[in-house]
Amino acid sequence: MTMNPSTRLSDLVAEKIRQLIQDEQLQPGDRIPSERQLAERLDVSRVPIREALRSLSSEGLLVTRRGGGTYVQDSELINWPAQSIAPLEELINEDPLYRYDVLEARRALEASTAWHAAQRATDADKKRIEQCFQVMVRHQQNQDADLSARADAQFHLAIAMASHNVVLVQLMNGLFQLVFSTVKENRRAMFEFDNAREVEILTEQHAGVMKAILDGDAERARELIGHHLDHVQAKVRFSEENKAREQRIFRFNNHLSQP
Repeated sequence: MTMNPSTRLSDLVAEKIRQLIQDEQLQPGDRIPSERQLAERLDVSRVPIREALRSLSSEGLLVTRRGGGTYVQDSELINWPAQSIAPLEELINEDPLYRYDVLEARRALEASTAWHAAQRATDADKKRIEQCFQVMVRHQQNQDADLSARADAQFHLAIAMASHNVVLVQLMNGLFQLVFSTVKENRRAMFEFDNAREVEILTEQHAGVMKAILDGDAERARELIGHHLDHVQAKVRFSEENKAREQRIFRFNNHLSQP
């Protein structure tokens, strides 16, 4: 197994195990190969295998049962945050203004994930964050709104994973679909008046957060993620106010035109 000199062997092993789970289409509850089998397949000792398994367990991807092997995380445990916030999706569908509550919650949560990520991100974590950023930029250049929104949410989720705090990761996993739906609607509202410039601003903001994490500057990462979400909230509110103003003018004109 070859690796970049700056990459820890256990980080590379963790990526290989992730790929194995995807390639073999393992589902929640499925058992992964034993430490010995993984060591043989990946041609490494069992020490980095154990370190990689601990890292993946801390992210919530795997769970080890004493004397019973290691498994892809049970769906009930993975989905408990999603189940607990399911009613929020209905509320947001009925009243899009609930997105402001989501933004406030994200600001509180992501201030922590960005701060911890800047201190704890491994080389593999940093690579994943960079890849998510590049995918997001590519979809923005192609003007694919849906894929851009999903890549945007994935970028924020990658930062949460880099925090190596299992509770924060589980909460962000549970919030993922909710975050995606609100990111998509936020982007639509923000791009309504100045698409090209707003894309440029968002790209710069995401790049700044990413650089702070890659540089290990925790305070800067927390500051920039806060500025980013404040900007999103301000632009969305501006869009909503303009839409409401247009509707009032439309109703007023209709009233005047009536005999």
